[in-house]
Amino acid sequence: MVGMIRNTDAKIFNKALIQGSFIAYAVFVFFAWGGEAIFNRYLNVRFESFQIFGGIIFLVIGYRYVFQGADTIGDIRAAPEHLAGTVAMPFMIGPGTISAAVVMGMDIKIWGAIAVIAVTLLLTSSILMLMKFLHDNLRYKHAKYVDYYFDIVGRLSALLIGTIAIDMIVTGITRLVQNAGIH
Repeated sequence: MVGMIRNTDAKIFNKALIQGSFIAYAVFVFFAWGGEAIFNRYLNVRFESFQIFGGIIFLVIGYRYVFQGADTIGDIRAAPEHLAGTVAMPFMIGPGTISAAVVMGMDIKIWGAIAVIAVTLLLTSSILMLMKFLHDNLRYKHAKYVDYYFDIVGRLSALLIGTIAIDMIVTGITRLVQNAGIH
């Protein structure tokens, strides 16, 4: 999102973020409601395989971000009318968030999952809008520090992403082994 925060007008960014949040909300509610059945019954793949592959993707992204910084993913250069999908798909909807929605749907009732998803997306969008506001208003006075902060926070986030990636892989493998023992 750093490229979008740096290179997009605040009004366009906020509109795309809100629209992207609605897209993500619909996807997350669908996976919370459908759970593992979407993978097992309709896609004919194991949910564990999705977790392992998603973990590998996260691991590659986290690894590259630690060593290359914000330029890992590159700048988003989509037209303003397509930014909502660009925000939703690579940044909000991913293997980790879909897995979280599935697990949440299995652990709590659907209405609770719907509420948790809504609050989480509202909080996330609000924080991103605040970051955009702070970036735009502090950019000229303290440009060097803002860029330095983004780089440090990004690299620290990459460590967390890598940790989540390993956990997704371990969880997927553990569940595969447990399920193999049952059959």
